Amino acid sequence: MLTIVVALAIAAAFLFETWLDWRQIRYVAAHRSQVPAAFAGRISLTDHQKAADYTIAKKRLGTKQDVASAVLSMVLLVGGGFALLQSGIVATFGSGAVGSLALAGVLAVIFSAISIPFDYVATFGVEQRFGFNRSTRALFFTDLLKSILLTLAFMIPLVLAVDYAARQLGDAWWIAVWGILVAFNVLALLIVPTFIMPLFNKFEPLADEGLKARIETLARRCGFHAKGVFKMDGSKRSGHGNAFFTGIGPAKRIVLFDTLLETLAPGEVEAVLAHEIGHFRLRHIMKRILASLVVSLAMLAILGWLSRQGWFYQGFGLDPAVARDMPFAGLLLFVLLLPLVSIWFRIISTYVSRVHEFEADAYASRHSDANDLASALVKLQRDNAATLTPDPVYSAVNHSHPTIAQRIARLAVPQ
Repeated sequence: MLTIVVALAIAAAFLFETWLDWRQIRYVAAHRSQVPAAFAGRISLTDHQKAADYTIAKKRLGTKQDVASAVLSMVLLVGGGFALLQSGIVATFGSGAVGSLALAGVLAVIFSAISIPFDYVATFGVEQRFGFNRSTRALFFTDLLKSILLTLAFMIPLVLAVDYAARQLGDAWWIAVWGILVAFNVLALLIVPTFIMPLFNKFEPLADEGLKARIETLARRCGFHAKGVFKMDGSKRSGHGNAFFTGIGPAKRIVLFDTLLETLAPGEVEAVLAHEIGHFRLRHIMKRILASLVVSLAMLAILGWLSRQGWFYQGFGLDPAVARDMPFAGLLLFVLLLPLVSIWFRIISTYVSRVHEFEADAYASRHSDANDLASALVKLQRDNAATLTPDPVYSAVNHSHPTIAQRIARLAVPQ
């Protein structure tokens, strides 16, 4: 009975995603022939049509990846694939910590075997066709190797710590696991900007002294303390532009893509950064972190209860006695099931994120020029080939940012 429910859940999730993608493709194609009136004279018909074609191409590739993911979920959860893997791992490596590591590793390899080919096609197919890819195949596979090594460096101690807690701490193990995950994420926020990101990109202090002084003045005006302002060689891999700040505490740093610096005027750069600082000053990041901690604690509490239910394991073909000897298997099984539930709540996080974007825009308009922010948004929309005409339903579910038309309309209203 449980596998029937899961099969229906996989099918429902796939059909929902496919329906959303179909709506997006149809809507964008239907509005391809004319630039929306609000952007006439600011974005050319050629750029508008490029954005439409780029959006459709990405969605079609994404739909194919959704098919592969749905098939894999069916094989693992409904077809007994996960139970077969677990029993094979136990027979080969035992049900101890080594077995947990092996099971996690095999699943990671399986999912990577699905995702890597799609990443390759996205980079050297879609991104290449629309003029965004600047990566080479050598760089692509070098990045992949670095990612694998980093994953191993992080995954091995994390799996061992979680596995130990699950074995040693009785029914309350899930609380300790939550604490481990919290500590792991805090550590990542501290070390990723300083040690991990430089493995992939070059970061150098902003050389434009005038712009640097302008940004530092903005940061002081907003009470934002960062380690420095850095330029990142985003053009090494892509023509897309972006700006962000990363890290927490003393590790915070402002980062500008070189592609963004090539496109935006100094006032526009300042306005974009004022928006990003707004997220920090309005505590959006802290709110999101706290929300994720609450949600993850609730999810682990549910897993803690499920791990004591024999039917949970039997429903997927696992021997409950063996599964309890290898509690990490229950956690991995739960992780595989979680997207089938979380998909239906995605619109909530999307809505909250959109509210935060409007608030950050309002903050930026108070600490910089709202017209500069509106101009920067139009340029980024054009240069990143982001569609001006997303399907409203698709956008409400999937887009963490309001549409550019909505944002500019809000900016036009005095804050």
